[in-house]
Amino acid sequence: MSDLVPADTTEDVRTRGAGVSRQVAVLPVGSFEQHGPYLPLATDTLVACAVAREIAGAYPVHLLPPVTISCSHEHAAWPGTVSISSVTLHAVVRDIAASLRRSGVDTLVVVNGHGGNYVLGNVVQESSARGERMALFPAAEDWEEARERAGVVTSLLTDMHAGEMETSILLHAHPEMLRPGYESSDFVADDRRHLLTLGMSGYTDSGVIGRPSLGSAEKGKELLASLADSFGAYFSMLTSDA
Repeated sequence: MSDLVPADTTEDVRTRGAGVSRQVAVLPVGSFEQHGPYLPLATDTLVACAVAREIAGAYPVHLLPPVTISCSHEHAAWPGTVSISSVTLHAVVRDIAASLRRSGVDTLVVVNGHGGNYVLGNVVQESSARGERMALFPAAEDWEEARERAGVVTSLLTDMHAGEMETSILLHAHPEMLRPGYESSDFVADDRRHLLTLGMSGYTDSGVIGRPSLGSAEKGKELLASLADSFGAYFSMLTSDA
């Protein structure tokens, strides 16, 4: 559970806050949705937490527990998937940010583990326009740099869901959560222009779009290391006085 829920006491938070000029909190946002027959429903939460934990190991940030259910409506055809509305997710993140500000933490980074959480971009834009400090991480460019550094073969377009990168991160961070079958579950559907209308079931029977057979723990480790390095630019921007 320590991988998902921070073990900080209130004194830990107090001590960390006393040593920095601006306090930054990191909020992992995952989902609870199908990831084929071999990855758990909580995959996106596990990935977001792995990224956030890597960040917290490298920078003086307050690591928050994850939001575990989000906007997974495109996966509704598969049993086990649970969603909340984009309005609810928007309100949850906004309320968390407001609560943090009341306690003296004026900066929030949302670590998104689910591509369908489009509304998180709106939350960050609106908050920034109000003069609040918030960022969304990782950006597509951060994932692309991580993909190249880790030697991930599949492109970001092809590696859409339960593919090489997600499988690699879980093989590194939570190998006990994978079930047999990812080695033979590759499926490619690069043209997904009607995804918002048809959902995932319009493009895949298994729920997989990507090449999980290419995943490895070594790639997962390098993906996380690269993302932690990329976060440095976000941290500098958010903690500067400019």
